[in-house]
Amino acid sequence: MNLVGEIAGLATSFFFAITAIIFSKASQMIGSQVTNRVRLVLALVYLIILNLVLFGEPLPFSADSSRWFWLGLSGVIGLALGDAFLFQSYVSVGARLGSLLLALAPIFGSMIAWIFFGETLSLPQIAGIVLALAGIGWVVTSHEEPADTPHGHTRRGVFFGVMAGLGQAVGLVLSKQGMTGNFSPFQANAIRMSAAAVFIWLWAAAEGQAGATLQAIRGQPKALQLIAIGAVVGPLLGVSASLLAVQHAEIGVASTLMALPPVIVLPISYFVFKEKVGWQGVAGTVLAILGVAVLFLA
Repeated sequence: MNLVGEIAGLATSFFFAITAIIFSKASQMIGSQVTNRVRLVLALVYLIILNLVLFGEPLPFSADSSRWFWLGLSGVIGLALGDAFLFQSYVSVGARLGSLLLALAPIFGSMIAWIFFGETLSLPQIAGIVLALAGIGWVVTSHEEPADTPHGHTRRGVFFGVMAGLGQAVGLVLSKQGMTGNFSPFQANAIRMSAAAVFIWLWAAAEGQAGATLQAIRGQPKALQLIAIGAVVGPLLGVSASLLAVQHAEIGVASTLMALPPVIVLPISYFVFKEKVGWQGVAGTVLAILGVAVLFLA
């Protein structure tokens, strides 16, 4: 039984759970948008070095133009726009509801993959996805945010959250299109990251925020250290693992396994940060794990 895609999807969630904690700390120091811009640049630097070591070229210039098109578009939609929508959703409706709306990505991904690639899921796989999403939703909705977390479930925040889920799903589908054959996830990640970094910094320059971003980083060297570590765990390892997942598994299955960070963060919050966890959180975690087990056995 070949479970490379499923294992990579699960690894992606572990990487993203860790990086969520790191980037959350950095964002408290310098803001989420500055953190997002800097993490993409650092991740691109890491990928350039890695690609030089593994393949002898900083970026996969030997790849054909169709790969660059699909993966570049995937980077802009998934990494730049999708994450921008997600951060705005967090600001408007808080991390709890924002994370729940992001969990719509597997549903969007399954629908898009079915329409454009003819991917179909078996009944056990559908059952596993439903169980995992239900568990994720239970964990997220049972979590109590700190008193200073933004509230007000505005339509704008919900819209941004839905768009974040859609952006992630479209990004994964486009990535799968660009990785047909046996293309390396590290090379694919380099193309996605370069396109996302160029797009988001041009956007920052157009808004007059490029200089302010550099100034914010100079004023908070500890934040830069956190982002440097987070960029290895998330954009480098996590995104590469996500590309490996969609290359070897159905979009719906892969994106469901990648939606587990809220569940994985729960025990970390309890044992490391000594946060209280209610029975709903534990029950949701068990339900999500059951869904994952069904996906692996389906």
